[in-house]
Amino acid sequence: METLKYSVLDLVPITEGDTTKIALDKSLDLAQHAEQLGYTRFWVSEHHNTPSLASSATVVVLGHLAHGTKKIRIGSGGIMLPNHAPLVVAEQFGTLEALHPNRIDLALGRAPGTDQATAFALRRGRDESVQDFPKEVVELQNFIAVENWGSKVRALPGEGANIPIYLLGSSNFSANLAAELGLPYAFASHFAPTHLFSALHDYSSNFKSSKQCRTPYAMACVNVIAADTDEEAHYLATSFYQFAMGIITNVRRPLPPPVKSMDKLWTLEQEMIIKNMMHYTFIGSPSTIREQLQVFIEKTKIKELIVTTNIYDHEARKKSYTYTAAILQQMVMV
Repeated sequence: METLKYSVLDLVPITEGDTTKIALDKSLDLAQHAEQLGYTRFWVSEHHNTPSLASSATVVVLGHLAHGTKKIRIGSGGIMLPNHAPLVVAEQFGTLEALHPNRIDLALGRAPGTDQATAFALRRGRDESVQDFPKEVVELQNFIAVENWGSKVRALPGEGANIPIYLLGSSNFSANLAAELGLPYAFASHFAPTHLFSALHDYSSNFKSSKQCRTPYAMACVNVIAADTDEEAHYLATSFYQFAMGIITNVRRPLPPPVKSMDKLWTLEQEMIIKNMMHYTFIGSPSTIREQLQVFIEKTKIKELIVTTNIYDHEARKKSYTYTAAILQQMVMV
């Protein structure tokens, strides 16, 4: 039995009334808070053309966070690889690793992190398919491998850097690729719960040992909103529900303040869609959250839980992470 590792995924939300600068400052403050609470890593996701999020220039944000912290691991959760040339990613993360040795993670996803028009603008008309992602992951691995020193094209900095690679996914595709390549795997259950258990099963069943990982290392991301009471937590969660409505209606805006009731803001159909999409969202007091998370961890048998928390009030958000850390410190994995 080992102590469960726990980490943070930050979307760098822009709350209503805030500027991008304030959102980035809050992200750093949260990273520093998470470091003090014993979170293992602090990841930032790549999203584009989204008024509610300030994480589009992900590598720049990671540099800001790494510079302002001391020991917590800082990384992408993830870099959407189809948007970037593998060589550029290797150079960027090689530079981060040079500046902050043994603290940088590189998690990769194959979605664009945006709409089709923006994805086209990012890729400059370059066609991508599902089949390209495995090839590009291997290409990136080769660029950061020390054995690449004799190649005509080298990632400098980057070559030989100690940068662990993780694969992200919400289906069995990336789970099987992570298993084939012997990489850690993180499932995006915070917004795509459907294939969680089948993906984790495929990953553990098909895993092949590698230099980076001798045994499977499965992670899962969930939404957590913890407060002093269940009632307060559900009130705070209405900001998150409004944010989720922006996703399904494609009407994006900064994270709004909480409301007393969502009844007049969503239809029954929208409520069902959002609550199904956000199935692994744990809301309540510490005692309520503890029971919910214990069941999730026991069922999934994950090695690490990634927590994402979107609350309008920054201090309430930090408090939620404080409660969550206290809960997870007592949990174990098999």
